[in-house]
Amino acid sequence: MLSTPIKILLVEDDELFRLGLRVRLQEEIGLEIVAEAEDGETAIELVSQHTLDVVLLDVGLPGIGGIEACKQIKQQNPRLPVLVLTSHSQKTLISRLIAAGAQGYCLKGIAAEKLVLALRSVAVGASWWDETATNEIRATFSSEPYSENISKIVNPLTQREQEILSFLAAGKTNQQIALELYITPGTVRVHVHAILHKLEVSDRSQAVVVALQKHLIKSDLIIEK
Repeated sequence: MLSTPIKILLVEDDELFRLGLRVRLQEEIGLEIVAEAEDGETAIELVSQHTLDVVLLDVGLPGIGGIEACKQIKQQNPRLPVLVLTSHSQKTLISRLIAAGAQGYCLKGIAAEKLVLALRSVAVGASWWDETATNEIRATFSSEPYSENISKIVNPLTQREQEILSFLAAGKTNQQIALELYITPGTVRVHVHAILHKLEVSDRSQAVVVALQKHLIKSDLIIEK
């Protein structure tokens, strides 16, 4: 039985780049480009016209621009994830995207398989901030007062990912975790892949060790078998 594909709105003003993205992403099983836009205003209209799982959004758009488009999309549909794909990496841009409600940020030039993983991750509720963005955010805000948005980036793991890590620490399989959390094993796999990428480790055991060392999960939250 085939799962429902992830429905994507692709927002990019560069026609050739947008075409290349569309062709590459539609090669992936489980991804579907259902609509495209060249500017922020059109993107906002399309959000109200289609059932979507993710918006893949360029920042450098004509008209109102990508940041304002992200903000208005999130106001219109707070639960719709927005993944930003851009050639810009300024610290001020990243902080503005966080404030606008973006769930993720990838630089253009990212490997296709990582972009696909980022899309799958934000579609199931995870966040995705690439290494460049994460390092810049940590450096920018390391000496500033605590805030909820900043803390989410300093700890790259979402609440769901921390929960899954706790099950991994207890030795649970993907199937067991899926049964415990009432989600599919495929969704667990996406979360696990995102966790490994964010923690820059190659296996589940290393992920648990690193997360405990960095206090990304609490030892008293580890769920017993």
